[in-house]
Amino acid sequence: MSFDLDSVRIFVKVAELASFTRAAEHLGEPKARVSQQVQRLEAQLGVRLLHRTTRTVRTTPDGEQFLARAKTLVSEAEELGTMFSASSNLRGRVRIDLSINLARDLVIPRLPELLALHPRLEIQLSTTDRLVDVVREGFDCVLRVGALSSSDLVATRVGELEMVNVASAGYVKTHGKPKTIADLDDHFIVHYSSSLGNDAPEFEWTDGGRTRSRRMKCLVTVNNADAFAVACAAGLGIAQIPRSGLESRVVRGELVELLPQLRAPALPVTLLHPHGKNLPRRVRVVMDWLMEMLAPIRGKR
Repeated sequence: MSFDLDSVRIFVKVAELASFTRAAEHLGEPKARVSQQVQRLEAQLGVRLLHRTTRTVRTTPDGEQFLARAKTLVSEAEELGTMFSASSNLRGRVRIDLSINLARDLVIPRLPELLALHPRLEIQLSTTDRLVDVVREGFDCVLRVGALSSSDLVATRVGELEMVNVASAGYVKTHGKPKTIADLDDHFIVHYSSSLGNDAPEFEWTDGGRTRSRRMKCLVTVNNADAFAVACAAGLGIAQIPRSGLESRVVRGELVELLPQLRAPALPVTLLHPHGKNLPRRVRVVMDWLMEMLAPIRGKR
């Protein structure tokens, strides 16, 4: 039995995202065509591949069995389609999620170079502090900063971000420079909380390989990396923040480094993807390029 490869590719994306709507958006296809192609594939196979309700889409037992082979088929077809092509013929959409700071400071400024080499690539770049659902939201790779929770994603350690303690020149003029941990009782910290929850604002530092913390007063809590940096620059308190991207502001005197002997633990940086062994060539090329762009932090492990 022969299959329409396009129908198989569409089915794989619908199954991965558990949504006809999200699959259509990811593939750049009308939702009606996506639904028709899946129905056509089911008719060819003579089985139902997906359970559909008004709220959810999930694979049937037959669909789950077919999906495992279909992913391999789609990946191998993409490889065959490009194995004799020049690099400029690499095409397709690659959906990436990474932190705002790394996107702004290291990745986006060099993105024109990647697209000059591969003009038929389309990059969809998400920069959010929210922890995205890689599979459900259709991401091809994500760059995570901080400790990882267990997952089925394939992970590659990139490096780590060195942390520094900084405050604005105006804050230091008003409150002075803390010289010891005890001095922090007279200072404020800019508190970062992704959920704006009830976690306590604390100053962290490493001591003999252990992480220690001290409760601090706080005037403002933010849940966004840009807001975090702006709040610090506005004089709202001390911020414990990655050194990357701050050097010029310290040199100009806008920010002042504090307590260099008491830094928070470095943050690990990890590149992850959900494709298992079937990594599409376009995604592999983009991931290799990302590793190159992250060279400033790659040697730090």
